[in-house]
Amino acid sequence: MPHQEAESIRTEGEGWTGGEDTRSAPPLLPQPARTVPASPGAVAPKPSDELEPELARRLRPLFGTVPPSGGIALAVIRGDERTVSCHGFADRAAGRPVRADTRFELGSVTKTFTALLLADMVARGEVRYDDPIDRYLPDGLVPGYPHERPITLLHLATHTSGLPRLPGGLAASAAPRWFTDPYATFSAAHLLRALPRTPVRGTPGAQVRYSHLGTGLLGLVLANAAGRRYQELLRSRVCEPLGLIDTSCGTGGEEVTSYRRGRSLPSFRIPALPGAAALRSTADDMLRYLQAHLAVDVVPIPERTGAAASLRVALRDVCLPRVVRRRSGVRICLTWNQRQRGEGELLHEAGSTRGYSAFVGFDRAAQVGLVAMANTQPSSRRKFTQVAYQALLGLADAAERAED
Repeated sequence: MPHQEAESIRTEGEGWTGGEDTRSAPPLLPQPARTVPASPGAVAPKPSDELEPELARRLRPLFGTVPPSGGIALAVIRGDERTVSCHGFADRAAGRPVRADTRFELGSVTKTFTALLLADMVARGEVRYDDPIDRYLPDGLVPGYPHERPITLLHLATHTSGLPRLPGGLAASAAPRWFTDPYATFSAAHLLRALPRTPVRGTPGAQVRYSHLGTGLLGLVLANAAGRRYQELLRSRVCEPLGLIDTSCGTGGEEVTSYRRGRSLPSFRIPALPGAAALRSTADDMLRYLQAHLAVDVVPIPERTGAAASLRVALRDVCLPRVVRRRSGVRICLTWNQRQRGEGELLHEAGSTRGYSAFVGFDRAAQVGLVAMANTQPSSRRKFTQVAYQALLGLADAAERAED
């Protein structure tokens, strides 16, 4: 995700305090659905071949952000309509097309899952938003910060902890693999050793300073609070209840291959900070993820030890604004960015790894949502995130006009 400078904030309202194991995903809500698969042939289909014309027009710029050798998967919700559109190649050398069950790396979109896990644990009474991180870390292994205002779980989830973007020592570890798999050899043990030497820049809660370290550390402290590994905790509390059967931190299934200068890249690994950027998912799963945020009250969630009740509370809680950037007016929810749009509020997050780009956004008032995932890291000229945001904004505006 692009670097964001520190920016002063104000708090928003009083928001500062705060499934079943199965491989069969629950059905989407009983509404019309469209799936537009990629052609299995050696030549990728044109992006708009089978889409409804008006939707094809709105999505066409997104397809243009990916080069001919790449592939892209889109999931769209517009009121009653569900669309998955896949184009291009998961592996061009093998002639393997992108499909609805092809897994992409999500990068920083992972942070929204970590935030949902936090909100679920708060709803269950297992942690509190204002808990200091010291409570869930070994003695002496905490960043250096003013103890009169400790870093809290909410600070980590809103990028207001004052922590730097990356942990100390990671750059040296990453340098030999900077263009392939930079974080692979930086382990959780390295992270814990680095924390006492990690400076806090400013008073916690005073500024927005985007931090992979902060959100990754949130995943670690939640895992410590529950006594389970982050991957296992996320699977049981979020992925399985929502029917996200192909969403996980590890490799497996129908994976996409990404390339740099004609050579395939290894799968992205970030063992020290999985809560920041480790997830992989499919267009099918991300369609369900969108639906869960857009239809909180009716999305099917298995009843199991209160899982449905706490997760529905969490799905609402992650969308509540917590702080506001003074200059831009953009609100920060639990990792989600929120922008006012007419009568609605547009929430979005983007992410990238060395070979992948992803964007997720939705507007509850307009009942629209968009996921875009590509197996290439587009150049700055292609502006994947900006184009995806504009496509989502166009979908929301069109839905609002249709209601007038």
